[in-house]
Amino acid sequence: MPVFGFGHVPGIAPVAVARLPHGKPVVDPTAVGAHTHDFLVLFYAHLAHGRVLIDGRRWTVTDGDLFVIAPGQVVSFDDRFEEATTDGWTVWFPTDVVRPGMPGAYSSWRAHPLLSPFARGINRAQRLPVPPTDRAGLVERFAALDAELRARREGHQEAVLAHLTLLLVATARLSTDVADHLRSADEPLLAAVFEAIEARYHEPISLADVAADLALTAGHLTTVVRRKTGRTVQQWITQRRMQQARLLLTETDLTVTAISRRVGYPDTSYFIKRFRSGHGVTPTQWRDAVPPMR
Repeated sequence: MPVFGFGHVPGIAPVAVARLPHGKPVVDPTAVGAHTHDFLVLFYAHLAHGRVLIDGRRWTVTDGDLFVIAPGQVVSFDDRFEEATTDGWTVWFPTDVVRPGMPGAYSSWRAHPLLSPFARGINRAQRLPVPPTDRAGLVERFAALDAELRARREGHQEAVLAHLTLLLVATARLSTDVADHLRSADEPLLAAVFEAIEARYHEPISLADVAADLALTAGHLTTVVRRKTGRTVQQWITQRRMQQARLLLTETDLTVTAISRRVGYPDTSYFIKRFRSGHGVTPTQWRDAVPPMR
């Protein structure tokens, strides 16, 4: 099984992009067949009618499909690459690209908020359908990243990271309805777990509460969720709470105390501690660093 690593070039931003089918993709599927890699991949099929095999599961690729491929996943194409993707983009980058400037904020790339779609895909393929109204804007983001990488003007590394961040934000927003994606990937139990979290994350719920909702023991639920996602139920509850907290911090004028209560933390001090542990800054510092979206 070929395993591909990211080819770093000194002085050039550690991000690569290819316009499909004529650009040079991360690897040539027709030449190597099934393969895996140690980096993160976004594969967007703007216009496509083919099939792709990821970790033994066959997907029909259609217009507007965005595949989020985690390190270690085995990928191959049933159809000729040129036929599977008549217009699309691929972006690939090492796992530590989005972490510079935040020492100690994340113990693993899997804990980074913008990389959560990849973390969810470690043990199953992630295909995110892009709504027709959003497709042109997504293509523009890929094209802007490509143009910056080609020009390599002064400051291009910072500009590339900014463009990549916008792409990852768009991807993360597409993956907010986790339960639907899990259901489409034949994971009904995990779908039920995320539905329970979504319904009650604003309450002080625990693993025991989620297990009771599903009529399962806490031990069994912990084993299944950790094996399939690499995280515990409590970690997923925390991630959902932090996702909502970031949204409220940037889009509302609610106080930190009000936000803490809205995301299931009656104790504001504990909320601040949890937020700082996951983000490296306090909620107030996060709000001050990100202009409100109004």
